[in-house]
Amino acid sequence: MGEQPAARQGGAEKDLGQDRAHSARMYDYYLGGKTNYAVDREAAQAVIRVFPAIEVTARVNRAYMQRAARYLARRGVRQFIDLGTGIPTVPNLHQVVQEEVPEAAVVYADNDPIVLVYADELLDGTPEGTTCYLEADVTQPDKVLEAIDASGTIDFGRPVALSMHALLHFVPDDKDPCGIVSRLMAALAPGSYLSLTHCTGDFEPEAWQAIVDTYRQRGTAAQVRSHAEVLRLFAGLELLDPGLVSAHRWHPGPHGPAPLTDGQVSLYAGVARKD
Repeated sequence: MGEQPAARQGGAEKDLGQDRAHSARMYDYYLGGKTNYAVDREAAQAVIRVFPAIEVTARVNRAYMQRAARYLARRGVRQFIDLGTGIPTVPNLHQVVQEEVPEAAVVYADNDPIVLVYADELLDGTPEGTTCYLEADVTQPDKVLEAIDASGTIDFGRPVALSMHALLHFVPDDKDPCGIVSRLMAALAPGSYLSLTHCTGDFEPEAWQAIVDTYRQRGTAAQVRSHAEVLRLFAGLELLDPGLVSAHRWHPGPHGPAPLTDGQVSLYAGVARKD
């Protein structure tokens, strides 16, 4: 990549972790992006060797994000929180929703300092709208909420769409992912929504165990979950039609889902409403 960028926050240079693989940069590689290092590419290639369809999984996740964001904007949502944003990839969530609703407000948050380097690409919203980027860790939901509140971007008295796409499979059970989702949703007004995707080993268990091992061996906690386990993340919320399904089958559009198998996708997706 040539000279490496440095992230600065509060005047201090931050460690970008170029010496260790990071899930956000590996995801960028799966999508064909350039914001990754040799260590990320090596780890990503190790995953591709055991599950070549991982690039399909990444593309399907991205396509689902766009459909879900547009769907929620058309349902009247004007505020969005995107946790686990990752490396900017056009179209980003704010570009999708502000195309539908120019005045929409979007907060992005991620714990990878390299995302901060490229955060300008997340802030090029419409003149009527607002976009903001925060460095925050989803495993500390109270701090996430405090940072969002301090930004002044979100009115917690009005409905919000919370996006947690391809994020919670990096939050193992000992970090209480169900509790994290519950705490975040508790802070949002009635009429808010949760949009979530999560990788699963239901269809290709051996391959996904190998993927989990690859991430763990390189220092990234990972845990795929079954349909029943992912469903528990929506506890207390009303899942909207068609429920929790393989991501390419969620409102696929007029031409139907892409000609993919559930095993190739290995990703569950759903949108739920808070009453």
